[in-house]
Amino acid sequence: MGINASEQPLGKVFSTDYRFVIPAFQRAYSWQVDNMLQLVEDLEDAAHDPAHPYFLGSLILVGGTDSTGRAYQVIDGQQRLTSLTIIIAILRDLEKDPELIANLNALILEEGNRLFGRNAEPRLALRERDAAFFRDYVQEGNLESLFDLRDSDMDSNAQRNIVQNTKAAYDALEALTDDERRALATYLVSNVFLIIVVTDDLAGAHRIFDVMNMRGLPLTASDVFKAKAISSIPLVDRDIYGRRWDDAIDPLGDDVEAFFNDLLLVTSPKSGARGPVDGFRIKVFDDYLKKSTATDFINTVLVPYSRAWLMVNRPHAFDLPAEVSDWLVALNDFPTGEWRPVAMWALTNVGGLAEAVTAADDDATGANGLIGLSEKRQRKLVKLLTALERVTGVDNLARQSSSMRRTRVVQILKDLRKSKDLDKSTGFAIGDDERKTALARLRGELQATGTLKKLLLLRANDQRAGMRIVRPRSINVVRILPERIGPNSSFAAWPEATRDHWVDRIGNLVLTSTNEQMIAKLDSYAPRAERILAQHKSLKYPLTAELESVRELTPDVLERRQEEIVHLIAEYWRIRFDADKVDLTTLSEDHLTRGGRRATNGSKRITIGQVIDAGLLVPGETLVWKRPRLGQEWIATVTRDGRLQLEDGSKHATPTAAARAASGKASGAGLDVWRRQSNGQKLSEIWQTYRLKMLGGRGGDGSGV
Repeated sequence: MGINASEQPLGKVFSTDYRFVIPAFQRAYSWQVDNMLQLVEDLEDAAHDPAHPYFLGSLILVGGTDSTGRAYQVIDGQQRLTSLTIIIAILRDLEKDPELIANLNALILEEGNRLFGRNAEPRLALRERDAAFFRDYVQEGNLESLFDLRDSDMDSNAQRNIVQNTKAAYDALEALTDDERRALATYLVSNVFLIIVVTDDLAGAHRIFDVMNMRGLPLTASDVFKAKAISSIPLVDRDIYGRRWDDAIDPLGDDVEAFFNDLLLVTSPKSGARGPVDGFRIKVFDDYLKKSTATDFINTVLVPYSRAWLMVNRPHAFDLPAEVSDWLVALNDFPTGEWRPVAMWALTNVGGLAEAVTAADDDATGANGLIGLSEKRQRKLVKLLTALERVTGVDNLARQSSSMRRTRVVQILKDLRKSKDLDKSTGFAIGDDERKTALARLRGELQATGTLKKLLLLRANDQRAGMRIVRPRSINVVRILPERIGPNSSFAAWPEATRDHWVDRIGNLVLTSTNEQMIAKLDSYAPRAERILAQHKSLKYPLTAELESVRELTPDVLERRQEEIVHLIAEYWRIRFDADKVDLTTLSEDHLTRGGRRATNGSKRITIGQVIDAGLLVPGETLVWKRPRLGQEWIATVTRDGRLQLEDGSKHATPTAAARAASGKASGAGLDVWRRQSNGQKLSEIWQTYRLKMLGGRGGDGSGV
């Protein structure tokens, strides 16, 4: 068995040197939205420090699978390769410079060269079931068509993951400026590295995978950091401080690196500062040793802040005041974690951990709570955590980028160190633009992870109940109005445009102990409501319990729910009124986004009706889909009610649905196959025009539209 290992930048990984093939025996693409967003945020953070490379792990490949010697079976690394391809495809879609578009395209697609015997093909081929789907929508740049897909247009969970992850990453990357995206692209190809391990034997590849993932305890950066610290302490005290170090770090388990990343921001707040443990040593510890000693560092920084980090992340494991614990639990609801350094600072400096832990008090490190917390300090701590939860909530709802959220945290930490009153801290301030953007997101199609949707409903229910509701162990978010509706559904008479309007809005979402799978096949209101309300613990939530009095679900009922939830969340985070005392909850989504600083639309699905209303399509005009090689041609007519009517009289709400009905099978990118009969223009081009001009552009340079 021959083995070769090399470190390669992504620009080399996605090049003519490699063609990656996912073998049939591998599991499907399974990353979820949280995994994708974590990767995007990690790469964004790393790109802010272009002098330092970012290591993305290893790929294990079996080579020699074709005559060219460039095809490699991927044994380990499918999730990262697929997700990176999605990110590059989004950067390509959002780019305006033709040269850069071509450069990004070359990372995804091999142009082909007959002289060198290379065929035009994607650089990554997924498993057979999903390969064409991934190629048609992502690799060949049909993201507009991907946004148009419904759940019924996807044939596997892998395809659903591709769609959801692409939409989530698109929303995150669109929030950046053009310059930020270009800097990220440059960093990706030059400074993001993978270790590529190649063997010519499948069994050997599996043995390598086993060794790299299942065996051995390599020396970590934290271990090296500890050695440096302890070696600088006089010999007589090394055992004592070695134990203190271990007592502080061991409870963190596998979260040591996350702790040091958060501690880096607490001790050396700089915008965008985030890095590996060795980065902490370089940026903080070496500077600390110039002014003080390693023993001081262990006593006054490492021990109290490690205890604070545990309290922040596992509040129920400590004997904390109820209000403090409740706010830490609320903060842990968020899918993002930039807030943690502020909470660590608060527990250490306001909560008294810094005073409780001293060199002479070894037992203090094991204290199961906050020692001697006075009522005055508790009120101050609760006020700080409340303000932190508020700005974290608004930033998440407004889809602020990771770098913007981190910039806020940096400012908060600077204000806290200067003992500024919270009401005068610019870090805790929320401006009118931020209020409007957050409420506009809340009013529209809710482009958010399941975690954020659940959080919003929890906050609305707490506000409605006037208290924090004790949560059952399992609580889920489900739709009241289903996405899939059959001919016998109680919703079958609803206009398709109305169903589309409500399916992804917060007024259509509800908290319940029932999960989505249990109601997926129920497409009428009565059985869905019965299942949603079946378990008594679901009735703890007043916005769920009120379904008991709803005998028939109508658009008016959903509208009332929508207005109520928007109002409750606006009250909870105190973003209802602007500086001029205008009630922002009474304004429409369009009014809230008008003139906004970053009026973007993300991956929101565009309907035929919207394009008609904008004058980009005209009722009665004809669309054609031709397949000359197969001798096939289909005609569709644009209807006044925002659908496409085929020659057999059937009407369809989306171009993809119309293409599927016309051909009798999955048809690929629906927006890409239909063209105007008058001039041959693709619908995807029309949809892109609408997204660019009618919905606020694509990020731009941050100067507004």
